[in-house]
Amino acid sequence: MHITAKRCGSCLRSPPPLDQCLTASSYEWPWVDLIARFKFHEQAGWAGSLATLMLSAPGAEDAVDAADWVLPIPLSAQRLAERGYNQSWLLTRQISPRKADAHLLLRTRDTPSQRTLPRAERLANLVGAFAVEPLRASQLRGKNVLLIDDVMTSGASLHTAAQVLRQTGAAKVSALVLARTESSDKA
Repeated sequence: MHITAKRCGSCLRSPPPLDQCLTASSYEWPWVDLIARFKFHEQAGWAGSLATLMLSAPGAEDAVDAADWVLPIPLSAQRLAERGYNQSWLLTRQISPRKADAHLLLRTRDTPSQRTLPRAERLANLVGAFAVEPLRASQLRGKNVLLIDDVMTSGASLHTAAQVLRQTGAAKVSALVLARTESSDKA
């Protein structure tokens, strides 16, 4: 099955580092509340159902099949300690246990929460925040990588991670997210 994706004017003028970004739902009610419970209120049990929803997005199964690696957006050690788990890793393990790896893409430092920042500040906030495990960088050269995250607002985290993967030699970097904001000023 071939999915033809539409690109907005901004993406046509300045192509993002992602080859494609697939999404299962809009980030609106009831998903906002459910994702908040999953992410911030120790309700990790939602991972299986939410991953199933993500795999129902048009093109998602094809993207997983085509990927050599399926990687979660990593959390900093501080954020991981606060939450007790990385929600993106829980989704990744459900989506593709054989291709999943939580230690190939690393979070190198803690950053302030992205939730309230405008896009330009989100991008600046993430400079140097991601890196590829140095001893494993060769495993990405020429490979197809699928990034997994729960919510895409401005795309800053996914775009920054994709740039790091491309600089390491990944041939293709796509993303699959549970929910995405629809606001044109943030997307």
